Amino acid sequence: MPRFSVIVPAYEVQAYLHACLESVLSQSYPDLEVIAVDDRSPDACGEIVDEFAARDPRVRPVHLAENRGLGPARNAGLAAATGDYVVFLDGDDTLTPDALRAIADRLKETGEPDVLVHGHAHTDWRGVTADDGPGLQLTEQGPAPFRLEDRPGLLRLTTAAWNKTYRREFVERAGLRFPPGHHTDIPWTYPALMRAETLATLDGVCVHHRQRRRRGDASGRHFDVFDQYDRLFAFLDQHPELARWRPVLFRRMVDQLSAVFAECRGTRAAFLSKARDHYRRYRTPGHPVPLRARLRHTLVRLNLHRTYRASVAAKRLGRRTAALATRLARSLRTVTLRLHYRVQLRLPLRADRAVFAAHRGHGHGGNPGALESAFRALAPHIRTAWIADPEYHHTIPAATRRVRPGTAAYWTALARSKYLVDDVGFDRRLVKRPGQVLVQTQQGTPLAHMGLDLLEHPAAARDMDVEALLEDVDTWDYVLSANRHATLTWERVFPGGYTTLPYGNPRNDVFQRATSEDVRRLREQLGIPEGTVAILYAPAHRDYRRTQRPALDLDRVLRRLGPRFVVLARAHHRHEGPRAADPSRVIDVTGHPSVESLCLASDALVTDHSSLMFDYAGLDRPIVVHAADDDYAAYEAARGTYFDLRSFPPGAVARSEDELIDIFATGHWRGSRSTQLRSAFRERFCPYDDGRAAERVVRHVVLGETGSPPVLPLADRYPVPSAAAALAHSPLTTVPRPASPSATLTDSI
Repeated sequence: MPRFSVIVPAYEVQAYLHACLESVLSQSYPDLEVIAVDDRSPDACGEIVDEFAARDPRVRPVHLAENRGLGPARNAGLAAATGDYVVFLDGDDTLTPDALRAIADRLKETGEPDVLVHGHAHTDWRGVTADDGPGLQLTEQGPAPFRLEDRPGLLRLTTAAWNKTYRREFVERAGLRFPPGHHTDIPWTYPALMRAETLATLDGVCVHHRQRRRRGDASGRHFDVFDQYDRLFAFLDQHPELARWRPVLFRRMVDQLSAVFAECRGTRAAFLSKARDHYRRYRTPGHPVPLRARLRHTLVRLNLHRTYRASVAAKRLGRRTAALATRLARSLRTVTLRLHYRVQLRLPLRADRAVFAAHRGHGHGGNPGALESAFRALAPHIRTAWIADPEYHHTIPAATRRVRPGTAAYWTALARSKYLVDDVGFDRRLVKRPGQVLVQTQQGTPLAHMGLDLLEHPAAARDMDVEALLEDVDTWDYVLSANRHATLTWERVFPGGYTTLPYGNPRNDVFQRATSEDVRRLREQLGIPEGTVAILYAPAHRDYRRTQRPALDLDRVLRRLGPRFVVLARAHHRHEGPRAADPSRVIDVTGHPSVESLCLASDALVTDHSSLMFDYAGLDRPIVVHAADDDYAAYEAARGTYFDLRSFPPGAVARSEDELIDIFATGHWRGSRSTQLRSAFRERFCPYDDGRAAERVVRHVVLGETGSPPVLPLADRYPVPSAAAALAHSPLTTVPRPASPSATLTDSI
């Protein structure tokens, strides 16, 4: 008996059925069966179903002798299902990656409820996906499971079968079946929610529901909605114990009839006439209509279809007017801000001002964050400001001014600050003034192709504007470099007249100054159990994939390695973190503001192509590269790399998940060979990481000093010891800090 039976009816969806079935069979939770129902489709749906069944024994095909429609096709799938829980999926929809694992975890957390309601997103015919936005209805806060009386707002969600998971035993006990016709979800969804003894919610998108382009006039189908509500209210008549829901469902009926009315073409008068009959038939006396809905109810009750059409047109006009007013207000604000910027450009530069930004409006951190702290420590006469979106303002030190992007203060800072420091690039409308000094810190050592080299890789370059890129490069005065490889790469892919500062990455200074007590404190804050080995897992973004599927099954890895290991999982900032069966062992740190803190708290790094490995090497802690042959080849083809990481790795290389498990299980991850590889890698890519990179930059750029302080030789540095090694042999001991007036650990983290 599988855990899930995924029922997929198929009719005229041959263009989408492959993607639908693949999204199910590629789930990280494999305990499932797929009941693929060919509803006598005139296209190739039946053949596609059979092809998948021949390829994967989890696919069970059902071929109907005649076309019976969506509801009966789902019923046929139900009759063949054997799973604990039933999931419905239309033939042109897809499950999101890890959706079934998230559902399984939530079912377990909430005590196996009868129905689990989860989120979904709409995908239009262009492939653009937008969240349905159920708001607080799917919140997981509060007791669970619960009954509908505790969360009646669930009745306001989409009346769809595919945004819920149903316990099959409950479906059979309640006698739930889909009726024929269109709008078939109405007499299924409401009875399911009302009769469920236990409900739970999952606040996460599990289904992408495709909205295809309309073909022809579907007005005739819209009249089926009346039959479905007849069935729903007949169900209520048969179950008087559910009569308390009648007023609520009546209001939902009027809302849906109003929505369907707007979609009718040429039959609106007849539709509204029948809607009036249903209104009078099912209205419940003694239950007043909410004030905001009274106009709509009055128009339906009196069959004022012309007035109704006029009101719909008025609302549409009102929305357009409001949108126009908003655009005009934005245009006026833009013009005002541009005028303000031009005025500021004519005022004198402020030699005592510096403005910083990182990661396009994110919080204080990275190379700019370390430099901002060094500015305050070494050049206190310089007043610093940080540009960030409001949600990141809490990360900015109290001594630093907070600036919101796009405001008058933002344009004033860009126009009048002498020093501009960023790791990506400022606003393209920036006018570089004589006397301004722009420091481009970059984001680390490049492994994947960057800048002009991306022209050979259109999948990664996408819509890169070369002319705009070079115009931005022409504003740079200084570019930071962590090693000779980075220096040569930057000067080739970002050709310009700037000066390269081969001083190291300022953000890595904290690695050489932190103590073992700092490491202990960070591990405690992250919830890393004492005595365990913490693996930081940081995979790179794949330009050639629309969805970022996890390369590792972290739950399986930890099951094989045992309780001594935990994983700090950090997804790329464009993606959501991993879903794990045991959050105490797979700790999602995707949203953590400081990757430097995560490096300090961990004992080893596992990555594939992430440039974080170059920074982590400065810690002199073990690094394991997970480089599956097919994935590496695809990444190389789509993005390109500057050298073969497998030929010059920073540690052990795993070409599969099982090899990765073996590397950690046998201790090879920190063995002598891995140490030799890491030492060679560190010598090549971390020659300046001695804890004083930020100091050298500030002394050169602001104070006019060169060659001071000198780079400390690699053998004389003070790396933080591996927490795992310390835990294995002795308590964590304090590591002496090199004397340096640069920024404090707290500021850098």
